[in-house]
Amino acid sequence: MSDCIFCKIAAKEIPSEKLYEDDNIFVFLDAHPVNPGHALVIPKAHHLNIFDIPEDTFAQVMVGAKKVAGIIKETLQTDGINIGMNNDPAAGQVVFHAHVHVIPRFENDGHKHWHGVPYKEGEQKEIAERIRGAIEKTDQ
Repeated sequence: MSDCIFCKIAAKEIPSEKLYEDDNIFVFLDAHPVNPGHALVIPKAHHLNIFDIPEDTFAQVMVGAKKVAGIIKETLQTDGINIGMNNDPAAGQVVFHAHVHVIPRFENDGHKHWHGVPYKEGEQKEIAERIRGAIEKTDQ
């Protein structure tokens, strides 16, 4: 048996506040929410993150996130919803089982968004060319 806490939650070996479940995904309230109603959408099968999860499974997770986001927004009368996924430690991933956050947001809730930093002269074009080139190689 895996030591993955999210695998154990999906298998109901660890209690959670389940919101929704189908054959492929499990949705539950985050134990340390940004705001009340903060939910996590996970595949039942273990995948580390976006780089490991099969596309069809990721699509199922995102359909679940969309479904739950609308219900949370309506039920909790939120002013907005953030959908996010942290991948790898540098991006803030703490639990290494793919999961998407559905975070209710309220005007003046005190949580800040990240700040943007403008590109240096020519940097945006150079970065875009590198990424486009890599995408073209994957399409061949």
